[in-house]
Amino acid sequence: METIVDGIVIGGAGGAIAGITVWLVQYAHDKVTQKIEGNRIYNWLKANTTSELGKGDQFKSTRDIASWNNLTEDRVRRICSIDKRILLCTGREDNMWGIYKREPNSIYEVRELEIL
Repeated sequence: METIVDGIVIGGAGGAIAGITVWLVQYAHDKVTQKIEGNRIYNWLKANTTSELGKGDQFKSTRDIASWNNLTEDRVRRICSIDKRILLCTGREDNMWGIYKREPNSIYEVRELEIL
């Protein structure tokens, strides 16, 4: 009787250890993949956006990022929303991402009128 109970305990413990090991390996793989893809997107945005108004794009669309980095659009949205260095554009267009913060205009700067 003791050998049966010992076998059940050993089998249960081994199964639990195997399950935890698989979960840890999967978790580590996901984190490493997110970091690699986050760096890839960040470096691409750094090379293809500018912080200066009127001298290029400050933000790029999810589709552009996905196309140039060989990722799906859903994956780009997920990585960009997780990575603290990548910012979502809060302007008129949806699904635009950048790395440069928009600084509020100084009260001493000349502002242009917006024509509606």
